[in-house]
Amino acid sequence: MAKTTVVRTGSSAKGAKAKAVVGAKARAIAASEPVAAKKRAGKTQKPLDPARVAAILDALRKTYPGVVCALTHKNAWELTVATILSAQCTDIRVNLVTPALFKAFPNPKAMASASLPELEELIRTTGFFRNKAKSIQGAARLVTEEFGGKVPQTMEEILRLPGVARKTGNVVLGSWYGIAVGVVVDTHVMRLSRRLELTKETAPEKVERDLMKILPQDRWIAFSHELIHHGRQICIARKPRCVDCTLERLCNSSDKTWSSH
Repeated sequence: MAKTTVVRTGSSAKGAKAKAVVGAKARAIAASEPVAAKKRAGKTQKPLDPARVAAILDALRKTYPGVVCALTHKNAWELTVATILSAQCTDIRVNLVTPALFKAFPNPKAMASASLPELEELIRTTGFFRNKAKSIQGAARLVTEEFGGKVPQTMEEILRLPGVARKTGNVVLGSWYGIAVGVVVDTHVMRLSRRLELTKETAPEKVERDLMKILPQDRWIAFSHELIHHGRQICIARKPRCVDCTLERLCNSSDKTWSSH
């Protein structure tokens, strides 16, 4: 089965051709999936039918094979800090900031002894830098003093770190340790899960609970990465690129920009 590679394109003829190839591959993947029958405009007949959920997972896996966390990191501690910094900030911005931060303070012990003004200056462009500086320093101290310098591997323990909620815990446990405790629910996962009618909830904890009920546990980690990439590259909030979407035949959203059925 062909896989979709998302290509950044400009207005050039070469870019247009590349975009057309991407679209063709996307529609080839979509064509192999069943059509999600509508109950009425914007509503799927059986949105949580196991066959439909399996088809969504299959299309995402084929579209984004081997996808990983977009935050640059070398170990669990760096991923923890990067995820804390990513709140209300893009991963691109975080990846620009963390190299200098980790060069200055390469481990939890070093960051624990840093001054807040030093940390604040290094992370200033990520927004809410004062609160984030307190969080990463507090997390560094707890990891150093109570966990032997290593980020804990259970949700109960990792939630004790300042600045760490379930989303961060799921990112670190899943992406670094390979432990599927839950499903990462960020803005993209929230938006697309509702768009695909996998949940009606609006609170992250409730969305996560719904997803955990319908997704196989061995897909919890990859599903979030796949949906995040899909939300950034194809199912864009302001103008979804439905013509290039591998989930198009499975989606009955009322604001689709293109439809094959």
